Amino acid sequence: MYSSKIGRALRTGTTAAACVAATVLPCSTSQAEPVSGTPQTYVALGDSFSAGVGISPLAPVSGLPSVCGRSSVNYPHLLAEQLGVATFRDVTCGSATSADLAGRQSDLVGSREPQFDALSPDTTLVTLGIGGNDIGLIELGAGCVNPLPEPVGSSCADRFTVDGHDRIGARIEAFAPTYGLIIDQIRARSPQARIVMVGYPVGIRLDGCPGVQPTWAADANYLQSKIDQLNTVMAAQAAVNNVDFVGLAASTAGHDACAEPGQNWITGIVPQSIESPVPMHPNAAGHRNAAQQLLTTLTR
Repeated sequence: MYSSKIGRALRTGTTAAACVAATVLPCSTSQAEPVSGTPQTYVALGDSFSAGVGISPLAPVSGLPSVCGRSSVNYPHLLAEQLGVATFRDVTCGSATSADLAGRQSDLVGSREPQFDALSPDTTLVTLGIGGNDIGLIELGAGCVNPLPEPVGSSCADRFTVDGHDRIGARIEAFAPTYGLIIDQIRARSPQARIVMVGYPVGIRLDGCPGVQPTWAADANYLQSKIDQLNTVMAAQAAVNNVDFVGLAASTAGHDACAEPGQNWITGIVPQSIESPVPMHPNAAGHRNAAQQLLTTLTR
């Protein structure tokens, strides 16, 4: 949910100064294009869906595996290699929220610098995949687990919809303006950068797959509808703020958590393979697809 904490974190920094002192970092409402023929500097921002959390091999940090669970074969790494960028900074991190872009992200083993610190005036490309943790997407998915057949247990769709009020849906709509604040911050720090927002993949198909994944049909539909709603909000905010949006829904249809092993690009509550050990997250094949979708957008 959009909160005063997130708003303060995103508004603090260079944005206000940049908008007032345009001679230092001019604010722009247009999408920057990398200068042809110049080496690109690519910065990847985002949460666990961008970090490829848990997918081996993990990207080392100072010789040690990243506590962020960042994979060296996530879509940012694959895209950087395919584009042949001169400088690549991947600061995506598991459990990241929008507040962790401008503020330090802390956990039981320490803290990390704000993701925005990776941005620089010479940055030419920024990918951004964020929002799922802000609206409680993973918690929602876990809350929709029902190992027993209906009507034993409770429905997450019923729990989150009270007297006709969809609490998760309202949370998504309230969070929407945060994307504009994030884009303003990126532009203030990296005015030359082309910004690409990356959507979330299909998690589970229509009516789910009882017997394969422990989710009732109505709850599977509710869960996927909230993923769809978040993607719709992201696409709308990208359009309003004149940045690119790469949606993953169309390309991942049929490759959800219900798909056969080898065809599933996202790991369900019950893993279909050991390629990605983290439930409700894209596996290596999912990241290869995301990289390809981004490459298509960037090179067309």
